[in-house]
Amino acid sequence: MAPDDDPRRAALRDWLAANPNPSGRQLAEAGWVVPHWPAPYGHDADALHQLIVDEELQKAGVSRPVNPIGIGWAAPTILMAGSDAQKQRYLWPALSGEEVWCQLFSEPDAGSDLASLRCSAVRDGDEWVLNGSKIWTSGAHRSAFGILLARTDPDAPKRRGISYFVCPMRTPGITMAPIVDMTGAHSFNQVFFTDVRLGADCLVGEPGEGWRLAKATLANERVSLSSGGVLWGSGPTVDDLLEAVRAGGGVADPVLRQETARVWAEGRILTLMRYRTLSARLSGAAPGPEASVQKILADEHGGHVMALAKSLAGAAGMLQGSGPTGTVPERRRAGPTEMKARGGLGGVDPVWHYGWTFSPALTIGGGTWAVQRNIVAEWVLGLPRDVPG
Repeated sequence: MAPDDDPRRAALRDWLAANPNPSGRQLAEAGWVVPHWPAPYGHDADALHQLIVDEELQKAGVSRPVNPIGIGWAAPTILMAGSDAQKQRYLWPALSGEEVWCQLFSEPDAGSDLASLRCSAVRDGDEWVLNGSKIWTSGAHRSAFGILLARTDPDAPKRRGISYFVCPMRTPGITMAPIVDMTGAHSFNQVFFTDVRLGADCLVGEPGEGWRLAKATLANERVSLSSGGVLWGSGPTVDDLLEAVRAGGGVADPVLRQETARVWAEGRILTLMRYRTLSARLSGAAPGPEASVQKILADEHGGHVMALAKSLAGAAGMLQGSGPTGTVPERRRAGPTEMKARGGLGGVDPVWHYGWTFSPALTIGGGTWAVQRNIVAEWVLGLPRDVPG
């Protein structure tokens, strides 16, 4: 780790002293949102420089804008394949959090087999006309834009007839039906497209390049979902759980103490994997199959952390709002989309109950556990391709 007097630390500390409460736009324009990106968006930061930035922002209590799909998935794809006009229009508002993004990939009959999507985009002069629907769209009801896959050539092989679009979410013809999950939160939506017209400038890359661009987006998604907090990058970490446990007097039961040590070890392994992935990305390598390995482990780890939190609460763990005595740091309270701390029982932090009820979704969203294991089997271990049943 870089020493305390590293000049890169000093430079960021000086900037924070001059900007003690920076806006999202100030952070983005200063290059601190994506420091590993090239100028003008970042500092071409290597892995160590990236970690320095993360540490100093955390010490100063400064959070980057909350726009995970815009910053982590849409923006890298637009940077890679978008036109100069698209980069100028979309990147700065996405990085600053001024315009929130959603992802319009999955369909009712095309989830794990994404290449079977049926949402169509038909060229009509200088416009594309969309018809179809998307499902499990996180935050669509509060998003300005979405990244969308649509079939533009119905006669081409299914992976070659797909194109990639930027979709303004207030375009006429778009309607939504909310999906409320078992936590009681309105996080997801089904989105319907009825003769929705998108300008030619909404196409990213060339017609038919959608599958290639989608793979880049999904790789970045899997890395993003398995970074930070255990609820898809949000919410508490295993260290926050241990902090709450210590505040509550520790763990007396030897079986629970052993389980706590095991879950803590999982967290350390994932941290080392993130450093490895970060180093690869900062050296210019795109996320590969190792992103699936990381996501498999991170999804299961999230479930383990939340189940342990409930177990540590004892019989009270059966009650809504229960969890280990002690509080989660404020920076870790926010969770997927609508997660809020709603008060607790007897000083117990409700973040754990929300996380426990949400955690079954971790092994489904962003590619199911079975899909990820097939990717690892075929592309990492070199095993024969899966034969559909």
